[in-house]
Amino acid sequence: MYELIFANFAMHITLSMEEIEEIKLKLEYKIVKKNELLLKSGEVCRNFYFVNQGCLRIFNTDEKGEEHNLLFLPENWWAVDMTSFSEQKPAFYTISSLEKTELFYLNYNVLEELYQTVPKLERFFRIMIQNGFSLYQQRIISNLSMPAEERYQLFQNQYPKLEQRIAQKHIASYLGITPVFLSMMRKKYQRAR
Repeated sequence: MYELIFANFAMHITLSMEEIEEIKLKLEYKIVKKNELLLKSGEVCRNFYFVNQGCLRIFNTDEKGEEHNLLFLPENWWAVDMTSFSEQKPAFYTISSLEKTELFYLNYNVLEELYQTVPKLERFFRIMIQNGFSLYQQRIISNLSMPAEERYQLFQNQYPKLEQRIAQKHIASYLGITPVFLSMMRKKYQRAR
């Protein structure tokens, strides 16, 4: 049950058996249904989620009611509205499940306690946040400078096989194009193969 999350931790830190047991005691677990909200814009983000199985998305809804997908979070990814979580202020983003999803999560206060009892976790989350910031920077530049076809190829590389699991409208929103244009690109791409 804990294999994936502790393999994720092991990407950046080495935990002792005592530290692993301490974290296991603090980790919470739940399964959410498809389209279930974990965080709504305007609420305070109190949990840092790890996707053990399934897929989440982080998005914002503009004043016209249109959703703009920022990030997809399949297995082995972490999900959080970082500003809301770290400052404990209202969230800009919404986090929702795209399919039935199995999660581990750490509450803000619990994570702060774990930073004291398992200091290696501060290093882990620092590295993860640095990597996430780099990913956001790359995404901004690609959205500003790349044509839709190249953004679509980047999406396919970053999220292999996710395309078959989530709705076309979510992928189109992530790419900043209409679902109709995405459909045309897919057909063109399939013909070229």
